[in-house]
Amino acid sequence: MRRTRFPRRLRGFPRRLRGFPRRLGGFPRCLRGALAAALLALSPAVTAAAPGPGRPAPERPVPERPVAATDRGLVRGRAHDGFATYEGIPFAAPPTGRLRWRPPQPARPWRGVREAGTPGPACLQPPVFGGGAPTGSEDCLHLSVTAPTGPGPARGRPVMVWLHGGGFTYGTGSAHRPDRLAVRGGAVVVTVNYRLGALGFFGHPELEDAPPFGLADQQAALRWVRANAARFGGDPGNVTLFGVSAGGLSTCAQLVSPTAAGLFDKAVVQSGSCMTAYPPGALVPSLPAYRPFVSQHSLRGEGAAAAVRLGCPRGAGALDCLRRLGAGKLVTPELTAVFNRPAYGNLLLPTDPARALEGGRFHRVPVMQGANRDEMRMFLGFTLAQYPLRDARDYRARLRTSFGGAAGAVEAEYPLSAYPTPALAWAAVTTDSAWACTTLRADRALARHVPTYAYEFADRNAPVLDGLPDVPGFPYGAAHGFELAYLFGSTPTKQPLTGRQRALADRMTGYWTRFALTGDPNHPGAPRWPAFRSGAPSVQSLAPGRGGVRPSDGGAGHHCAFWDR
Repeated sequence: MRRTRFPRRLRGFPRRLRGFPRRLGGFPRCLRGALAAALLALSPAVTAAAPGPGRPAPERPVPERPVAATDRGLVRGRAHDGFATYEGIPFAAPPTGRLRWRPPQPARPWRGVREAGTPGPACLQPPVFGGGAPTGSEDCLHLSVTAPTGPGPARGRPVMVWLHGGGFTYGTGSAHRPDRLAVRGGAVVVTVNYRLGALGFFGHPELEDAPPFGLADQQAALRWVRANAARFGGDPGNVTLFGVSAGGLSTCAQLVSPTAAGLFDKAVVQSGSCMTAYPPGALVPSLPAYRPFVSQHSLRGEGAAAAVRLGCPRGAGALDCLRRLGAGKLVTPELTAVFNRPAYGNLLLPTDPARALEGGRFHRVPVMQGANRDEMRMFLGFTLAQYPLRDARDYRARLRTSFGGAAGAVEAEYPLSAYPTPALAWAAVTTDSAWACTTLRADRALARHVPTYAYEFADRNAPVLDGLPDVPGFPYGAAHGFELAYLFGSTPTKQPLTGRQRALADRMTGYWTRFALTGDPNHPGAPRWPAFRSGAPSVQSLAPGRGGVRPSDGGAGHHCAFWDR
């Protein structure tokens, strides 16, 4: 098993924080307003990767209900065409009762064969839109394994561990089926649930410096993978952590977390760099600026105030009182809007991840990182009916709210005459400032120390995700989360992929799984993907058709020289 180490000169973490306890958990706070939380939530290669060296295992018939052993007991999955699934496997004890807001504990062993034919419940979460009762379960720390059933390398297949998006508020690991990555790419894929909202990212003075429990759950799942991957044909010494949106932010957080040392060997960050940040009013005029991580100190005060509102004591005993409450009283839009950001200032995240990344205090593993060409259009699509951008007056009002005295300079850089509508102009401003250029800054920080491969998903005719409203005159383009349909064939969209888009999906699958195998996405038959260099940045554009997959200058298309100034 390979251990991830911080280079001695660049390790960066204080001596007292090295060699942390392996079982930790903790808490955070969030965007002001349930609308912002709901918006962030939805972020729910023609040749496949070549097999690694080693003699292939002999092919054996796969029973319809295959049984695999784990370190806790036997599980019975399901056989499919070229792969098998084992779903709803507990990787930690139920975080309920006295274990609510405590580090994840080992799951109890079971006797006999446990059914693993269907996914476990999603972690408890409020409804995405409107009122209603929470859905899911507090007993939700389960994962699922999708494993190819054909012959593989003797040392085991690469393992890819997926962290779902959803603004640390919504979502589940089973939302997207990774069949394509397993069958075409030859990877064993593990999808993970982790605690959400106030149950995963709460803070309170009695909790002191407990790290974010949702992130601690992810580390517990990675420890499970190290212990069990070989039982499903995977190589426990070759684990890639990847995720989108909140899952991308989680992946970046694990990159800078000292307590994640040795738990993974590569990372893929999709639309969730540690440096992501929104100016005030980016989504709607009334919302403040947003950063995805919050200090532990500020979180404690929010938790103390929330406890009083819930009828618990102001001082000692508040946490015991809160643990006795029904989970439904904690999973509300009001609390979710506050407690949905991981906290730093604890053993799991000693400092703000953006600062840690910039200072070189992260695990030395290869990283693939990218964003989508039109990220912000997905979020704005939900708000334009209530907060329209009709004309130059609306556009300038938004600029003043977000950029104050710099509004004139931003308008000069993004004149309305350059865009079909004010809404599309605003989408370009916010995509570039909040997503594209912050991702490039993170690429530069990573590339100073580790092999880094940058991409931009650029199919502006990508199928629109189900659930997005139709907004006249506002095409979604390559919006947030739209690349998922190219990696996970089960992603629900309003239109199917075209032939050229299916070819792009195959190409992306090859890049992702080859990176998981070797730490380099390049493989025979695929357009070359140069590593990112700070002096000559190169971003791989991913779009369908001839010449759609090629290196490009990602900063020029997003005015990054302007934003860097």
